[in-house]
Amino acid sequence: MLQRLTIKNYAIIDHLEVDFSGNLNVITGETGAGKSILLGAISLILGERADPGVLFDKTGKCIIEGFFKVKKSQVAAFFEQHELDLEDQLIIRREVSAAGKSRAFVNDTPVNISQLSELSTYLVDLHQQFDTLALGNADFQREVIDALVNKPAVLQQYHQVFVQYVQVQKKYKQLFDSRDSANKELDYNRFLLDELSDAGFSPNEIEDLEIELQTLSHAEEIKNTLNRVYFQLKEDEQPILQQLKQLQSSLQALAGFHKEMPAVAERLLSTYVELQDIAGEVESINDQVQYDAQRIETVNERMALGYRLFKKHGVQTTAELIAIKEALAVKVEDVLNLDEQLAALELEQTRLKESLQKTAAVITAQRQEQAAPFEKHVNTLLAQVGMPNARLKVAIVTGELNAYGQDTIDFLFDANKSNQFAPVGKVASGGELSRLMLCIKSLVAQSVSLPTLIFDEIDTGISGEAARQVGIILKDLAKSHQIICITHQPQIAGKADAHYFVYKDAKADKVTTSVRLLSKEERVNKIAQMLSGEKPTAAALENAREMLAVSI
Repeated sequence: MLQRLTIKNYAIIDHLEVDFSGNLNVITGETGAGKSILLGAISLILGERADPGVLFDKTGKCIIEGFFKVKKSQVAAFFEQHELDLEDQLIIRREVSAAGKSRAFVNDTPVNISQLSELSTYLVDLHQQFDTLALGNADFQREVIDALVNKPAVLQQYHQVFVQYVQVQKKYKQLFDSRDSANKELDYNRFLLDELSDAGFSPNEIEDLEIELQTLSHAEEIKNTLNRVYFQLKEDEQPILQQLKQLQSSLQALAGFHKEMPAVAERLLSTYVELQDIAGEVESINDQVQYDAQRIETVNERMALGYRLFKKHGVQTTAELIAIKEALAVKVEDVLNLDEQLAALELEQTRLKESLQKTAAVITAQRQEQAAPFEKHVNTLLAQVGMPNARLKVAIVTGELNAYGQDTIDFLFDANKSNQFAPVGKVASGGELSRLMLCIKSLVAQSVSLPTLIFDEIDTGISGEAARQVGIILKDLAKSHQIICITHQPQIAGKADAHYFVYKDAKADKVTTSVRLLSKEERVNKIAQMLSGEKPTAAALENAREMLAVSI
């Protein structure tokens, strides 16, 4: 609940602090005194957009702080998600500078406005006069019934499956729509694949063929050179190998005459062995190299095919060509498997739809179970608040699956027992909508954990006994919720646990708004003034005392 509100430099408020009761708090005051300014300040700490034009003193900044007492379990998920420190007392601060910059803090940790707005949904329900428009909103009507059902786990489970269902539907449609174009591409891709498969290039084949062609094209030159080298090494009149062997033997004979001679002789022997090995390699290569005109023709044809495919596919290596073949194989296989994929997705759609229909039927039954008691309770409360002939009916029509089940929920209204029910947003007046919203919220509030409800002139268009009954409803609601209510009705003010009076104070040529908590005697006087005017009569004073005595 909201324990304290401090406001500095906002609108016509210089500085004030208000400590609220945990039950029914009523705020009264003359028109224009600044009652709605208090709600504007509260709206800022609940995440409303800031306007620098509201600064009382343009040289300073506006600071609004709300001190809330919370159950940790109520907001723990939010604080964990946003990595904020959770304490028993929650302090929300909003600062607005003259330059228009706005900052928000939760327990002195900076937060953005969207986070502040999200947090406010756990703390306060702010009902203003324009909020009655929500009564005609289908989503609001559904949320009311679902709050009374109070089975969020079922709705959450349904919604998760529905998201999957929509995703599968989308994927199915994309595949189905792409099937025609995929089939058109299939023939061409298959032709390209067959062409590459028929070519049958092995890894690095074209690069190896280029080297082979060079060898075949220069076979005669290669063999002549190899023959000459081999001849000079081994078969000349004085072959190099024979000369080296003789030189090595001569050096070896001198081994005993110089200490370095054996090492030199050994090196010469190593050279002899290496050249002998080279001669063998030259002879082997020479035997392998053969001029083959037919092979040259074959290699040229193979390379021409490879170069043509290189150019066609815009690549430069055999590896890239093979990669294209593999990618084409995957594309062709995907198209061939498209019907199987569509069939699998169709089965998945059916499975998810059946699951949704089963859960939706449970949700529908739960909603229908709540509809009649809800109608009865609302109609009873409508009679209490001065609308004895008004009736509310909940129409639940089962249709196509949607994100929240299979139901369309419509609140129908008959103001005069005519049995001519029509959508509430079209037939109810502003005053009727305001009282109807109060009746609905008083029922829904019992099913939700929202600790604070704020009503801005919920009593518009009523007086007398109807106003007294509104006060009774608010008083009863305040047993389990903190209520803050701006009112002009003495019957409602008399029910308050705490009565705050808003007034204008002129000081030093400046008019400011102030708020004070009234004592019991001050309450008697203010309620009497609300009954009979600035100078209350004795009867009005006595009536005010009776109102307070009954409420206490």
